[in-house]
Amino acid sequence: MRLVDAARPMFARHETFHPRYGWFRKAYSFAVWDRYVFTRKDAPVVIGVGKNMVRAIRFWGLAAKLLVEDPSAPNRRSPGLVPTRIGNALFGEMGWDPFTEDPGTLWLLQWLLLAPRSRLPVWWLAFNDFNAVEFDDNALDQAVEAQLEALSSWKTPHPTSRKKDVRALLRTYGPPVRSARTSIDDILDCPLRELNLIEISPATGRYRFVLGPKPTLPSEVVAYAALDYIARTGAAGNTVTLSRLAYDSGAPGRAFKLSETELLQALEPTLDRVQALDLVTPTGAAQLSWHGDPTLIAVDVLNGYYQASPPDMRAGTYGDQPVDAELIDALGLGSNPSEAERELQLSSGIVIGGR
Repeated sequence: MRLVDAARPMFARHETFHPRYGWFRKAYSFAVWDRYVFTRKDAPVVIGVGKNMVRAIRFWGLAAKLLVEDPSAPNRRSPGLVPTRIGNALFGEMGWDPFTEDPGTLWLLQWLLLAPRSRLPVWWLAFNDFNAVEFDDNALDQAVEAQLEALSSWKTPHPTSRKKDVRALLRTYGPPVRSARTSIDDILDCPLRELNLIEISPATGRYRFVLGPKPTLPSEVVAYAALDYIARTGAAGNTVTLSRLAYDSGAPGRAFKLSETELLQALEPTLDRVQALDLVTPTGAAQLSWHGDPTLIAVDVLNGYYQASPPDMRAGTYGDQPVDAELIDALGLGSNPSEAERELQLSSGIVIGGR
């Protein structure tokens, strides 16, 4: 997968704030309460944070595909935000994990942040097309710069914006680094740091991605990511090689830093339990096989993991308000969605039930 297909050309929309504890749920909950809350003049008072943090919370809700800009909004320049089905399933009143207490939810959010179309192109490049064993922020920034300059279809971002994205990524995943400008919140308040995807080498003091098995990564989340990747990339047939799922740019193995062998080990518990999934080797290469719509299988897999009945992700509801017919069509819940509707469906993380 290429960057232009995997991400949107946007940079530093997070106002330099990495995602903090409670922000994903807060973005969802406030959008349910008032779809225009993030553009209200009194938003800082209502949400209880500064103006820049209001914009950051809005961004992270969109970036994690928990929210989507309302396609039926009369004002396209200032659309309200409505929850996606995956957002509703996670954080709704009967959601899977409304308070983000399960470590699997953080891994699911990790996948959703990078899944097409990502609002974090710098992050996507770092996880998918950056292969340095050890690096510092300057090395990562230079590698990202080279990749972005090679894209003729994108306007080259300002260096300051690119550097802000690099720094936000390292603050999100890397161990906290104390400095004169580091607050206690920056050190303690970062949920995705728990994934331990980036560490600092004790020998060199440089960053490095943590490769290998992830003890807190549930098998079901890996299976969901694999099926979601299959649906988003439009894989033909009903099999895909584990090599592709591990090493292709944009694949789950890249997002979770797993090799082909480690990916297989992570998938095996789910393959043993879910009849619609199987491992086959018709040509000697291990392949994941599925029977049925991969998007529906993905929902069943997560239902089994959370052992709960979330709001129906195919019912077209958000919060306690029904989605009108126009919005149902725009979200791809109707038949034969247009190319624009399909793009919205994929970019908002609501592929469940899509065609």
